[in-house]
Amino acid sequence: MQEIELKFFVPDVKVDALMRQVDIKSAKKQSLSAHYFDTSDQSLAKDGVAIRIRKESEAGREQDAEWVQTLKSGGDGMLARLEHNHTLDASATDRAHKDGTLMPDMSIYTDSEVADALADFDLQKQDLVRQYSTEVTRITRLIRKDGNMIEVAYDEGKVVHGTDSNKQMPIHELEFELLRGNIDFLLETAKTWCKRYKLCLSTVTKAERGGLLLADKTHADATKSDLSALTVNKKMSQPEFMRAVVLNCLQQILPNATAIASGSDDGNHVHQLRVGMRRLRTALKLFGDFSSDINPEWAPILKQTFSLLGDYRDREILELKTQPMLEAEGSPFVDWSPERNALKVSPLDAVRANDFQLTLLELIAYATSNPKGDKGANGDSAKQAVSKILDKLFKKIRKASDKFAELDIEAQHDVRKRLKSLRYISEFASPMFKKKKTKAFLKYLEPAQDVLGEYNDSMVGHEFYQAKTTSDPNAWFAVGYFGANEAHHAKECATSLKTVKDAPIFW
Repeated sequence: MQEIELKFFVPDVKVDALMRQVDIKSAKKQSLSAHYFDTSDQSLAKDGVAIRIRKESEAGREQDAEWVQTLKSGGDGMLARLEHNHTLDASATDRAHKDGTLMPDMSIYTDSEVADALADFDLQKQDLVRQYSTEVTRITRLIRKDGNMIEVAYDEGKVVHGTDSNKQMPIHELEFELLRGNIDFLLETAKTWCKRYKLCLSTVTKAERGGLLLADKTHADATKSDLSALTVNKKMSQPEFMRAVVLNCLQQILPNATAIASGSDDGNHVHQLRVGMRRLRTALKLFGDFSSDINPEWAPILKQTFSLLGDYRDREILELKTQPMLEAEGSPFVDWSPERNALKVSPLDAVRANDFQLTLLELIAYATSNPKGDKGANGDSAKQAVSKILDKLFKKIRKASDKFAELDIEAQHDVRKRLKSLRYISEFASPMFKKKKTKAFLKYLEPAQDVLGEYNDSMVGHEFYQAKTTSDPNAWFAVGYFGANEAHHAKECATSLKTVKDAPIFW
């Protein structure tokens, strides 16, 4: 069966208030002790599969504990995962646990609904080893309305390394699982709780926490866009296409937002979150007429969050990239850490902001909704409509390429944004056209985008260093350096854009 759930990180300041709603009289308390298994090279985890054996007992009734073997796999990275549960013989499993021989029974998956998830693995009992375990206290309550039922579960505990019990990672999360009814009810309930308790979406499963513990990491690496997961085809309607694009963007946005909200200070998470948001904002702007279900309030919230993250990212680039480059050219040292530390809104604050989290929930609801009844702007198929947009955008870029060096800074920046948009739209549309032709077209775009990106970084750097001269005279070196190279860099951009003019269109 499919497990449909949403998982949240709970801010410490809201735990007490939250518990008054979770730990009610009808709530149940359980002790859950789980053991996770994988091959020695963790091939299951790499393929998104988790196998665990969990001891489940209600508080005060440990003598009635059950042992359940579970396999989880697949899903869309947001709501749904394939889940298979099998209750094991309690006495035999207890004995195996006590004598250290506890292992999954892989025979139960033969001809089961999850057999396909294991099709690429030749697994025998002896091929699996215990990787880590979890010890969790779970409090659950039910929410019922109009035939719908949700289980709300508050989990607190830890993940323990399989071979070194001193290595541990805390677990502190809230889950909403749809037991019966409509996904809309799950999402609306989650929105209500998110608004009330300032919850933050999390994509990290307990199995993934175990994997991080084994790798000695606190957070997963930054998630890049995965176009192989884009479920687009040439027969799609405009509303279907739009949902597939939003879903693909969210698959990049959510893991990076999760890492930042849970405390990551890795600039790569900020960068990839902004890339995902830029892709999404491009889709909402240029494909906005493809769907009547798009909320116009999403765009300004995404723009504000994008800008706040950009303030941090700009200063980080100055500190980690621009200044070292300048020093290699002979520049004296300029310290940018005060500017970064002085920002009023950190990436953590921007991502945890309630309006952003609620927007993410609404986007998930949209991406997973049924497009039936949703109308596009006209009778065109998605392929026809996208072709018109590509053609119009490409013509504007070709026209600008003839006079790029003469344009003012704002106009040059607009050209750069159009070039990015052209790339993103081409990537979104690629599955609807011939692969070789779209690939050839993108090869023309990517070098020009890199050149214009470097030029933009120089322009931003020039502006920052100019302002810095009022407090640090060492910044004058950079002002002179950027000023001397500005015209040359603009000509490089113009030359690069002229090659884009010759790109063989695929639409």
